Amino acid sequence: MMAATGRYCLVSLPVQNSASSTWHLLQDGIFKNAFDTSTYRFNIPDLRVGTLDSLLSLSDDLSKANSFVEAVTHKIRRQIEELEKVSGVESGVLTVNGVPVDSYITRFTWDEAKYPVMSPLRELVDAIHDGVAKLEDALKVRVAEYNNVKSQLNAINRKQSGSMAVRDLSNLVKADDIISSEHLTTLLAVVSKYSQKDWLSSYETLSTFVVCLAF
Repeated sequence: MMAATGRYCLVSLPVQNSASSTWHLLQDGIFKNAFDTSTYRFNIPDLRVGTLDSLLSLSDDLSKANSFVEAVTHKIRRQIEELEKVSGVESGVLTVNGVPVDSYITRFTWDEAKYPVMSPLRELVDAIHDGVAKLEDALKVRVAEYNNVKSQLNAINRKQSGSMAVRDLSNLVKADDIISSEHLTTLLAVVSKYSQKDWLSSYETLSTFVVCLAF
């Protein structure tokens, strides 16, 4: 069984005599055909195999779980790349629990505290699936929070650098500039600088209630 990624091939072989002898046979075979190819032993502990029926029942679920975990992993990677692109930060090295992916793969160790080797395979698969599902839910929450903050920031930027129609005018118009009484109310008008002359010559005629020279 072989599953290829961008840089690595994960190979599972039937044990011949012993795991060590099988590993040496694999290394010898690879060296003869591709002497410059590095090989790393992916250390998996002896798990509870169970019955043949349980393995057959689990095989279909394993395929679904693998697709799910792979999809979530790609989603996290894409989100990290998008954030780095938006922020202008150089793409860093992706890590797993703070360890670079290459090192994590080539020096993989089984987390027995989280996934006890004496647990049935079904329980291990379910535990991995549930853990990844929680990561996906956390990612959705973080993405929603990020998009919310991004929208708020864009709104602030529009108010500060956009046209007068959307900008915050508090730094331009003071409270003393506004008159609100029984007979007078101050109205603000946004006029393009190219139309300023026409506005000044005509605004007093827009209504009989405009106070002359109020601009």
